[in-house]
Amino acid sequence: MTATQIFNPVVSSDEWLEARKALLEEEKALTRKRDELSRKLRELPWVKVEKEYVFDGPRGNVTLSDLFAGRTQLIVYHFMFGPEWKEGCPSCSMLADNIAGSLAHVANRDVSVVMVSRAPIEKIEGFRKRMGWNCPWVSSYRNSFNRDYHVSFTKDEMENGEIFYNFGLNRFPSDEAPGASVFYRDAAGSIFHTYSAYARGLEALLGTYNLLDITPKGRDEDQLSFPMAWVRHHDRYPESAASHCCHSSETTGAERS
Repeated sequence: MTATQIFNPVVSSDEWLEARKALLEEEKALTRKRDELSRKLRELPWVKVEKEYVFDGPRGNVTLSDLFAGRTQLIVYHFMFGPEWKEGCPSCSMLADNIAGSLAHVANRDVSVVMVSRAPIEKIEGFRKRMGWNCPWVSSYRNSFNRDYHVSFTKDEMENGEIFYNFGLNRFPSDEAPGASVFYRDAAGSIFHTYSAYARGLEALLGTYNLLDITPKGRDEDQLSFPMAWVRHHDRYPESAASHCCHSSETTGAERS
């Protein structure tokens, strides 16, 4: 918990209302701009997926088509969890916490959500159960899916200091990176890649940040070594902070045992 102090002007209710109404106009303009951007996103051209990807699931092999679970739209979250890692990325885990409560809602809008990592399925299942998530999660350990969607990098790429990430050559501190990719399956069974986002493009999926952004301290990350340095797995925060409606202290204790 940070100890940042804030010192905003203290004014009358009438003065506050005028300032708030001025900000509201900017918020409305941003909302309209976001609607326009979302429309352009949906108008992007598509790329047909020609490869037959086969993943390792908890009950055996599953194809990319299987991941749609009978729906026409699929969101894949590229979760940072490498084959040699002991556990999944804390920041990706915070995002997964946010996804978990949305599954039933998006399913009723013809959308499936699946997480994909290169870790072996046994590691994935152990960590998923520890975290208490119900989101489907499969392993791409035996296929090129992560490489093809630019979220896993070779040793040579890392040694060169630049990798192709977020649609250009960039530096990245890990051989696994986060991302989200969206697919559509038509009536004939053909699959198309429609959209991908990386880095800060994923913030739309982070409801936690949306909550922090409306508080007086905001994200409160300016003094940290990197923006998400404060993030922990939800069972690694102090018990007083970890107790909330979805993960009570009793549940956390049970998951640890």
